[in-house]
Amino acid sequence: MNGQEIVYKTLAQLNISFEYYEHPPAPTIEIARQYWKNVEAVHCKNLFFRNHKGNKHYLVVFDCNQSMNIHQLEKMLKQGKLSFASERRLFQYLRLYPGSISPFGLLNDQENHVYVFLDKNLQNANKLSFHPNENTASLVITQEGFQNYLSNCGNPFEFIELYS
Repeated sequence: MNGQEIVYKTLAQLNISFEYYEHPPAPTIEIARQYWKNVEAVHCKNLFFRNHKGNKHYLVVFDCNQSMNIHQLEKMLKQGKLSFASERRLFQYLRLYPGSISPFGLLNDQENHVYVFLDKNLQNANKLSFHPNENTASLVITQEGFQNYLSNCGNPFEFIELYS
């Protein structure tokens, strides 16, 4: 299976089942959509930000069918000016590359440095879809499985209203 071994090992340890869908590289939502046509799940967009000082990092997770305005996001999160984190920072904290950002990258954040903001509407989804830290596959897990996964990661997280 494509993806980082730590993802599959952790899901097995937590007894979280998943559906696996292998596909060609899909570094953007636009490309990935063509491979998700028959996959029943809320497909998530995952953005990695840093604050203006560069000492705090945030993973923002939301439904890929929604759009986000970074200035509006800054106001909602009340974390100061945000910018997309560099490729170097993405690898440093999550061991991921652009186009493969996923909440499963939190498994690589041994110091639990990254704070996670999740759209509260995701709590209503029965199933959620994420890359297994590589963009050549998608994993679908249940809401219960995702909540279990998040609770066991150790990173601080909260569900917030990102859009109405």
